[in-house]
Amino acid sequence: MPISKKIVLAVACAAMSLGMGNTASAATKTTNPEPTLTGEFVYKYLIGEIAGQRGQFDLASALFLDLAQTSQDSRLAERAAKTAVMGNDGRTAIDAANLWSQLDPASTEAHQALTQMLINTGKLNEAKPHLKALLANEEGRASGFMFLNNLLSRQQNKAAVLTLVQDLARDYPDLPEAHFAIAHAAWNAGNTELALNELNQANKLHPGWEMAALMQGQVLLGKSPAQAVDFYRSFLSQHNDANEVRLALARILAAQKKFDEAKSEFIKLIEASNGNPEILVVVGLLSLQANELPDAEKYFKDALGKGFKDKDQIYIYLGQIAEKNRNDDEALQWYSKVAPGEVRYVDAQLGVANIISKREGIDAAIQSLENLPDLTDAQRAAVVHSQANVLTQAKRYQEAYSRLENAINTLPNSPELVYDFAMAAERVNKIDVMERELRKLIKMQPEFSQAYNALGYSLADRNVRLEEARVLIEKAHELSPEDHYILDSLGWVYYRLGNLDKALDYLRRAYSQQPDPEIAAHLGEVLWKQGKRDEAVKTWEAAISAFPENEVLLNTNRKFKR
Repeated sequence: MPISKKIVLAVACAAMSLGMGNTASAATKTTNPEPTLTGEFVYKYLIGEIAGQRGQFDLASALFLDLAQTSQDSRLAERAAKTAVMGNDGRTAIDAANLWSQLDPASTEAHQALTQMLINTGKLNEAKPHLKALLANEEGRASGFMFLNNLLSRQQNKAAVLTLVQDLARDYPDLPEAHFAIAHAAWNAGNTELALNELNQANKLHPGWEMAALMQGQVLLGKSPAQAVDFYRSFLSQHNDANEVRLALARILAAQKKFDEAKSEFIKLIEASNGNPEILVVVGLLSLQANELPDAEKYFKDALGKGFKDKDQIYIYLGQIAEKNRNDDEALQWYSKVAPGEVRYVDAQLGVANIISKREGIDAAIQSLENLPDLTDAQRAAVVHSQANVLTQAKRYQEAYSRLENAINTLPNSPELVYDFAMAAERVNKIDVMERELRKLIKMQPEFSQAYNALGYSLADRNVRLEEARVLIEKAHELSPEDHYILDSLGWVYYRLGNLDKALDYLRRAYSQQPDPEIAAHLGEVLWKQGKRDEAVKTWEAAISAFPENEVLLNTNRKFKR
């Protein structure tokens, strides 16, 4: 049915009276000349509307822009810009937004839209005057600077972004947000010292500003965790209620394995948050790590009472605590709360299998895991890992290797599965398989620090290709600088290379972090070679008292004390 001229005119007039459809508020922002409703104008507008409704945004935006240029109506320019954005037409969007800002120079929205489009297309110099216009508005200046780095975050040329932000901030030396914006841009550009200088200035202008303090701690963390910790502690001494800073401090301490200090900070956060369940769980985990079982149990149960969402995870933690307390019946009750089909069901069944292993033997435990239904590939890999681990603990190394070899050939090769298989290969003296799998893992996941460490340590322990071993372990250390096993490997490879002082330094650091029996064996050996035999014997004897069945430790002790 043909559309009558009266209907067309009515549609156009209605659209004009509503401020062009979705832009009703535009009419109140500026005075627009009423366009002459010629037949051509109405026809183009109507075609633009229909094209937009049909998803033909390129046609719609081109028509609206043409009408805006002809009528000099900012509402049509706005409509053209927004329609072009919907159609992903950057050039038309910029032209339309530019016209919109010219026709309605008081419109903050117009300047924001044009600025965003120019920045998205990498035209920082063209965006600069519009950014200056936006920041000239005193009411929104502070928030504008805070949003600036987010706006510029996708730009590849970080140095150009820093130059732009410095230029924009130059007129506002007394605005802390301006210094914060420079600091953020400087940090992204790799200029750490400038970032710290600007943050110090922001702190002088706005003492106690938690956001600036958080960022300063992050910048310092890149230089030295100790510096970040010292800064956060100093800030908290003056601003005790800065809970975001306290949380950042607690996380750094936990990452450094300073669990007691981290726990102290988290407990303060619990008090400040009136028992936040997520923080309760973290403190529970720290208590469990420190083998403070009554505390861990209390925090986990408190988290359940406060409505922690992942109840199944808490049930598993409580089951593990019950096992440590030699209360297997209670542990089974906790594990049974995780229902079949739930995400953590397999984890719970692994706990059950551990109890079966103690009560009925290893084979019964392994068989109990064979019958679990509807497992995903990831869950099957977790089951194989657990079965192989049980077999390894029982020194049934060949069976563990065969089970993992079958999994490697039948399941998607996850990094964890490949690593397990490589370690199993070493135990059955298949060194070529171990090397092959670890090199495969390094290619698969270049950030997997333990792959570099395992391969490097194996070479060092066999006293072969020592320079290659050092390079591999140094790479592992670069990826995980605080890992005590990697520090032990560094000490061991430097011992093999004949650098006893450096070896001793790394081994002392490793042993101070984790009094592991094999680290004790290595540390004692280096001390013995340096002539510090009394200290070596004391180190071994203390470790043997704690780990009387560790073969590496016992063999090392016998080797030097016979």
